[in-house]
Amino acid sequence: MRQLISQSLGNPPPTILVIFGASGDLTARKLAPAIFNLAEDDLLPEKCFLLGVGRTPMSDNAFREYLSDSLKNFSRRAISKKSWEKLEANIRFHSGSYDDLESFHSLERTILEMEKSLGRPSQCLFYISTPPSVFEPILENLGESGLAKRHHGSDCESKVIIEKPFGKDLASAKKLNEVINLRFNESQVFRIDHYLGKETVQSLLVQRFANSIFEPIWNRNYVSCVQITVSEELGVGKRGGYYDKSGALRDMIQNHVMQLLALTAMEPPSSLNPEAIRDEKVKALNAIKPLDLKGDSSEVVRGVYSEGLVKGEKALGYLSESGIPDDSITETYAALCLNIENWRWKGVPFYLRSGKRLALKASEIAVQFKRPPGILFGQDERFSLAPNLLVIRIQPNEGITLYLNSKTPGLETKLQPIELSFGYETTFGSNTPEAYERLILDALNGDGTLFIRGDEAEISWGLLSPILDFWSEQDSRGLENYSAGTWGPVAADKLLLARGHEWITGKDYK
Repeated sequence: MRQLISQSLGNPPPTILVIFGASGDLTARKLAPAIFNLAEDDLLPEKCFLLGVGRTPMSDNAFREYLSDSLKNFSRRAISKKSWEKLEANIRFHSGSYDDLESFHSLERTILEMEKSLGRPSQCLFYISTPPSVFEPILENLGESGLAKRHHGSDCESKVIIEKPFGKDLASAKKLNEVINLRFNESQVFRIDHYLGKETVQSLLVQRFANSIFEPIWNRNYVSCVQITVSEELGVGKRGGYYDKSGALRDMIQNHVMQLLALTAMEPPSSLNPEAIRDEKVKALNAIKPLDLKGDSSEVVRGVYSEGLVKGEKALGYLSESGIPDDSITETYAALCLNIENWRWKGVPFYLRSGKRLALKASEIAVQFKRPPGILFGQDERFSLAPNLLVIRIQPNEGITLYLNSKTPGLETKLQPIELSFGYETTFGSNTPEAYERLILDALNGDGTLFIRGDEAEISWGLLSPILDFWSEQDSRGLENYSAGTWGPVAADKLLLARGHEWITGKDYK
């Protein structure tokens, strides 16, 4: 299915893959395993260097050992000796400061040495896997040093992958885009959201546009509501210092959840061209009505977890977690009701929620269809009609479930919801490529389909920044507590009940 959406299984040119923040956790857990799994599948360029960049000095051998350990601990499969040895000799480490232009001139000299050994012009793929505070100096120095414009206009021109978060509000996102646009063309820039690399997310467009049973009913005439849930069982753990400056709205909803919404709500693109798909995502986001933030009609809810039980074990409240100030007003839960003012979705609420320390870990898109006319089974109290649902599971256990009403066996006519389910693992096997593998390969090939465009990031922030400003003005007013291990604050349930709905994820329909 990936080949239908992401078009880039071709042969990328000789490449020098430069990772800023190479000794960090993301490199160990995700980037290194992804790169070596691509090597295992013979999808890396035939000639490829891996160059780690960091502020802490490290020898080439020490960096190689670091990567080797990360593969043993985090790779989805064992990496063969052949794949390791093919890349091992081309692994280097470069130490230097991110805000020092001379460090980038030194980096350029290292890159030129590598290119000379490769024997032909090579593309540089710069992966910025650092704290957001140094995004700007890295981008500025890539421009000032000339690294951003290497082999410009050729198939070997430089590319840059930028990790989330892309800004902390609309103003910072605009400023970051300005920094980028002065140094790079948009075609060189890949703003990454790893959710877009997940198999089920990629398959969403296939389900919508390759199956005639769905597309005719994917609209206001048949859909009652759409719910998108990204829930986590875990608390903030050791990320308390970072998380308290972020919160659920910034950490999850602005990126992951809004991307899922855009793919669910977008109109059919004119083609599978990356820009055609991204154009339709932007149109869908542009059609979202500004949210009502005040009073009984408020379309936003925020909460913070308190002490509770998770799987029978006592769990600390947020304010008791390490690194969290006693006077914190950061939300660990956020729920929104969005309305898309276009022909397809007018009158259909899109409910979004994400939070920590919830009842279970789940990422799902649930499409609830309208009930049939109450002429037959809807008139009699004996018949309990459950809603027809299409639930797309992104994690865990990627797959799709369709809920229908059926008669139970017996002489009396009784109805019961049944499930028609499909699971990726049971159908295709468990060794599915991970999201970062797909996304790195696409960037190597210059395919931006599964990446976020600059205007898309700004539109999303433009919708959500007023919420953050309002919450800041309110201080702790409206910040509701919910017990760890539950599904969030009561106000989130009321948000849906007031509109004739209830949350689907976590509910037993049998």
